[in-house]
Amino acid sequence: MSGRAAPHHLWVRFDRHVDPAELPALLSGVDLPAPLLPPVDAHRRRGPFTATGALVRQLAPGASAELVERHQVELLSVAPELRSVVAVPRETLTSLAIPAERTRFYAAVRTQRLGHGVVEFVHARLRELGAGPRCLVVRVVDADRTDLEFLVALVRRTDPARLAVVVCDSGTDPGEPLEAVLADHAERLDIAAPAPAQSGMDDLAAAAAYVAGDCTVDLPEFVDAYARIPAEARAELHDRRADELAEAGEPSAALGALPFHREHGSDSRGAGVRALDEAINHCVDMGFYHATIDLGRRGRALVDPVGSFGLWWMFSTKVTTSLMMLRRTEEAEDIYDELVASSEAPRAHMQAAYARAMIHTRHRDRRDHIRAKGLVKQAIAFSRLMPDDSDDHVFSTVFHQNGLALVEMHLGELEEALRLVTEGAEWLDRTIGPDDHALHRSVLLHNRAQLLARLGRAEEALTHLDRVIAIDPNHPDYHLDRGNLLHTLGRDAEAMADYDRAARLGPPFPEAHYNRADLLLEHDEVDAALAALDYVLELDPDMVDALVNRAGIHLDRDDLAAAAADAHRGLSLDPDNAHLHLVLAQVHAAGDPTAALAAFDRALAADPELVAALVGRAALLHELGDPSAALRDLDRAVGLAPEDPTVRYNRAVLHEAASRWDAALRDLAVAAESAPDDEDVSSAVERCRAAAG
Repeated sequence: MSGRAAPHHLWVRFDRHVDPAELPALLSGVDLPAPLLPPVDAHRRRGPFTATGALVRQLAPGASAELVERHQVELLSVAPELRSVVAVPRETLTSLAIPAERTRFYAAVRTQRLGHGVVEFVHARLRELGAGPRCLVVRVVDADRTDLEFLVALVRRTDPARLAVVVCDSGTDPGEPLEAVLADHAERLDIAAPAPAQSGMDDLAAAAAYVAGDCTVDLPEFVDAYARIPAEARAELHDRRADELAEAGEPSAALGALPFHREHGSDSRGAGVRALDEAINHCVDMGFYHATIDLGRRGRALVDPVGSFGLWWMFSTKVTTSLMMLRRTEEAEDIYDELVASSEAPRAHMQAAYARAMIHTRHRDRRDHIRAKGLVKQAIAFSRLMPDDSDDHVFSTVFHQNGLALVEMHLGELEEALRLVTEGAEWLDRTIGPDDHALHRSVLLHNRAQLLARLGRAEEALTHLDRVIAIDPNHPDYHLDRGNLLHTLGRDAEAMADYDRAARLGPPFPEAHYNRADLLLEHDEVDAALAALDYVLELDPDMVDALVNRAGIHLDRDDLAAAAADAHRGLSLDPDNAHLHLVLAQVHAAGDPTAALAAFDRALAADPELVAALVGRAALLHELGDPSAALRDLDRAVGLAPEDPTVRYNRAVLHEAASRWDAALRDLAVAAESAPDDEDVSSAVERCRAAAG
């Protein structure tokens, strides 16, 4: 490879499967900077974050202590082998909960946040290394979703003059979301790879080499040899490889290669199922939901649903949990149909009814809260068929009450929801040990805080949030929620401190930075707000609210091109967003009144009560010589915002133009009361008084 930096990231498409070891030779004719490390394979056989973990394991040793500490959650999540060089992570009650007490799961977007955190670690590590331009070559064949998300962030956020990312596939699409990003941010290069040299091995040796490579490189010689040897010989090879991996003890291998080999070895229904069980428990707890679905389906295929119903149920419900978190609700419900048809046990029907309730009140795009309420009550009815003298029964009852409280909240019954949550927390305190179910106790406390805030009891809500943060101080969401509450109480400095803590406690958190930007805007710190919004949109280009706010800043600064770009981007995601149509109306107002009027009309069709659009359209209609239509818009605006000085002033200007002095002065009096130092209002009052005599 040459030493000159490539001007673009590259998407290299080979016409056959290639071994990562072949890539330096196959890419020798491509002008690339020096490699950061040897080619990386993203095949999912090493589990979630295969390629990401390989990169991190190379870069983390030797990194500054400050950099490692800042990204410890991301580093240990994608490369658990690094516990020898990374300090103990910032744990939360969620990460510490034992499986039997796990009642809260990570959001599906957490893997994207982890990927962004690793991207920022890589950027900072490159600055520490101080080297010139580098390239990173990654083979993307059968990659897990986590690696695809990481590569999306790396390609989109990395300057190719510093690190050129070279994504290589085998002629098949790498999969979304990576494919679309490569199309936009990488130069495509098709390379015809010569036929691989034959090894000269006999079938058994070639098959052994294929298995030793974890069956990740599908070169025909090795795949065909593997297929030709007897099944018993194949199983023996997998057993041997599994034993090697188990002896090495690398945690990431236990999430991919080890269960794969046990599954294909001589004891698939014993050792294979145990390996899949271990892997799926880790993946669901970490929020690696695509991997969990894959592992669970493989486990279900190996377990007898009659003879080992409990194990089959475990694999099945971990799949359904993951499908629900990914909002693939119809697939989850299909599995629950199968589960309840396979059992007469009250516990099975109880758990299925509760899970289905959550699908209908939380996870479906079209919610059905009444149906959800019926399903929760069905779960409660089944729970009453079980012995009522155990801690498990007590917890189950409280757990169901909390679910019912969620449904009641969605139905607008806030007081009833608060009663259920409060009663459940008190029941737990009375009946089970103080150290049991710490996670769910914190969930109940947090839910009480949220309900109190919705009921307008902000000080009480704040007390509960203080308590939950005291027992779970490293959970970023709690700091975000408390920051929001402090802001409503006018305690903005404390709110900003909580937003900052939320942003520091884990991987990049777009919502925390968005709320920081909002608060900075309120305090007229526009440059800092713009920087925060730029960062938010770097993390999440599809956050429409951030596009709205940034477009507004660009408008205020007369950067019409940037405002229009943000508006068009936002409207491609949310075509009926009234605020973005308003931005376009304001962009067009100076030079294209017809387009501006059409944009105002679209804004008001989407939101007839958007005061700024009514005021803007009124001003334009007045300029176009239609004062009657302008007055109708301003009358409507005054009805919606009677104390708004801008609205009153604009209507006063119309009245003044029509010599309706008394009406103008009435509007100006309201405007002056709200904005006593506004010189435009003062001047208009003087003019109208003079004209009125």
